[in-house]
Amino acid sequence: MPLKPDMPGPDHALHTPQAPAPVLLERRIDLPDEAATDAFGARFAHALEAQRAEAAKAEASTRFEGLQVQLLGDLGAGKTSLVRATLRALGHAGRVRSPTYTLVEPYTVATPNGELPLYHFDLYRFSDPAEWADAGFREYFAAGAVCLVEWPQRAQGLLGVPDLVFSLEPGEQGEGRVLTAYAYSASGKACLERC
Repeated sequence: MPLKPDMPGPDHALHTPQAPAPVLLERRIDLPDEAATDAFGARFAHALEAQRAEAAKAEASTRFEGLQVQLLGDLGAGKTSLVRATLRALGHAGRVRSPTYTLVEPYTVATPNGELPLYHFDLYRFSDPAEWADAGFREYFAAGAVCLVEWPQRAQGLLGVPDLVFSLEPGEQGEGRVLTAYAYSASGKACLERC
């Protein structure tokens, strides 16, 4: 069911995308424990790589245009854990830290289809939309990279329409997590279908 932009409640807005465009695909995934989060991160990583491989096989003029993934959820909901699982599955062996104070952490992973730049944003402390332009963040989103954005609602619409939104909430009776994924673009839909 496509979401409506006028859904009530400030807490609800933390977990539910505000309908930037029609939802092309919606999936609910139960993540009862850390192993399930790691497994979904691995499926997502493989879906990203499959999408890049598909672009590489297409005409020479076609290239991987990147992907914007917005991560919603309260503090401690598992957003950074999901990013960490995805990076690990893509082959990143180094530390994955939350960019709460730096706003962005850049990563480059070597894949069979060449190097893949990933940018992990955490906009929790983002307070002034002018920071967006001053920091040059727009360039990151135009570079054919994967941009994983925690707390995207703090950017007040500057991000545009995402390809995917991953909303994380506590599971039933507080056990584990539930990830609801929404695809807003054809590339986001293709990626989610592979997860």
